[in-house]
Amino acid sequence: MGELSKLPNIGKTVEEQLIRAGIDTAEKLKETGAKAAWLKIQEFDESACIHRLPALEGAIEGVKKNNALGRGKIRFKSVLSEKQKVTVSVKEEEK
Repeated sequence: MGELSKLPNIGKTVEEQLIRAGIDTAEKLKETGAKAAWLKIQEFDESACIHRLPALEGAIEGVKKNNALGRGKIRFKSVLSEKQKVTVSVKEEEK
């Protein structure tokens, strides 16, 4: 396991996903931000659920995801809402 897996909430699978998304250091994760990193992962792995977002935020802040969740709850709901809008609009275009 590499540098990213040393961060809180980042295991082998998430580290591999981040690297595939072009985020291979803690600094790049911080620069990218949790929301953008999660959306990049979603581009190739739609199974990456919304729970990954507070984990990424916690990794950036150096805290466990439960500690990041309380501070960002509204923001996380907003991202989920945005993601659903994107999904709906894409499905509508496919018709």
